Amino acid sequence: MKLLLALYFFILAIIQMGLLFGIYHYYRSQNTVRPNIYWLTSLATSSLALAVFGGGIITIDDISRPEFNFTIGNTLFYIAAVSQALFCQSLNRDVSKATKIILGVSAVLFVFIFEYLRNTSTFEIRTAFMCVLAGFFYVWQILEIRVKRRSLPSSQLIYLQYASSAELFFAIGRLTILLIGALSIKQVEQIPQILILFTIAQLVMNTLSYIAIGSYWAEQIAFSSFKSNQENQEIKALLKERETLIASLLKANKTASTGALSAAIAHELNQPLGASGLNIQFLQKKLSEGQLNPALEKEIFATLLADNQRAAGIIRSLRSIFSDDKLDSSKIDLSELIEVVLNIAKPEIAAKSIQIVLSIEPNLLVQANRGEIQQVLLNLVNNAIQALATSSQPMKKLTIEARHVESGVLLTVADNGDGIPEASQNQLFELLSSTKTSGMGLGLWLCKYIVTRHGGSIEFVPNDGGGAKFIVTFPDVIELA
Repeated sequence: MKLLLALYFFILAIIQMGLLFGIYHYYRSQNTVRPNIYWLTSLATSSLALAVFGGGIITIDDISRPEFNFTIGNTLFYIAAVSQALFCQSLNRDVSKATKIILGVSAVLFVFIFEYLRNTSTFEIRTAFMCVLAGFFYVWQILEIRVKRRSLPSSQLIYLQYASSAELFFAIGRLTILLIGALSIKQVEQIPQILILFTIAQLVMNTLSYIAIGSYWAEQIAFSSFKSNQENQEIKALLKERETLIASLLKANKTASTGALSAAIAHELNQPLGASGLNIQFLQKKLSEGQLNPALEKEIFATLLADNQRAAGIIRSLRSIFSDDKLDSSKIDLSELIEVVLNIAKPEIAAKSIQIVLSIEPNLLVQANRGEIQQVLLNLVNNAIQALATSSQPMKKLTIEARHVESGVLLTVADNGDGIPEASQNQLFELLSSTKTSGMGLGLWLCKYIVTRHGGSIEFVPNDGGGAKFIVTFPDVIELA
């Protein structure tokens, strides 16, 4: 009898431990949706408890006075039940710090209470005590699962609810057998077969509940992947629509001002939408490799949202540039704005292995329109990145300097690329003039338009040692256009 009972416990322990290792390996490779820490804790402690019980049954002589290892095993079962209940609660809402503290203290108190029962009470009382506690946590689980199913129908949650209900049924059955049986059990061989059957059945249902939770998380991964793919398709459609829009805008240039505005919008939108395209490719790569964790997923979607908001801001900014409205300006920190622009261009900078060299004085305040000056900085940085991308330089450097000068604030953006042909230097800031095979020749023209509008100036000089350098000045007192 002892060996058979121990074998049951060991088999269930091996099954649960195998499930734990399998789940850990699977989610480590997928990493799209992380498994809940409460569930993993419950599964780990439950498998350990089963192993402790299996070993304890083999060596026990008097079941009414078991060894201390049974206190350890039952404590692990208690922690497993608490953790599984917390998992079910976390499906609906965050577990409060107070709840964690209360249940943590209860686990410590359980050790002392069960140790007292181990030394002073009978097998029947201890078993009834565990059945009552388990029943409480099963009811808690079932209620939380029912709430979750109302907001998120899931076949796996149905299976979990059924398994939890079965656990509750067998726990109540064990309690009923003890209450109506008037038993006095001192040896393992004296345990009724029906009580053993209900105990093993309860543990089997517990194992099935862990499997149902594992299936639920697999279901969530599939849903997350489907949602990500759907969003990718929508963004791709937007990018395709962008290309159509650009072509339509260029064809619709009827007057000089309307044509310039349309082309400028198309040109400037290439930057945030291009950044969105890179983030989409990065997201697809991580999804295919199974390396997308929640923090990275949140960061990527936040970046995509920021790019979309930046695109909307560009449209508003360009409309104001080509209108007769008064310039909307405020005091802005140029050093902080440079940091924002570098964060936007960070994926391209990293992809092209470009080294950033900064020399920026603090408190570089200028009176300007933040969105327009950001566009100037972004155009200059992107031009430098594109020049370095095609350069044969082994060490590619993008240098940004900003400092106070007598006339105001001086900003330089330089690269050590192949430079700009001398024949093209005189037309750099002219509308529809470009030194690149792809592009509309709007970036530098728009930069000059914005800087001049703010009362500043921009010029090009060859960079020392090769490459291009653009020098921008902002006056102390901005003459608003």
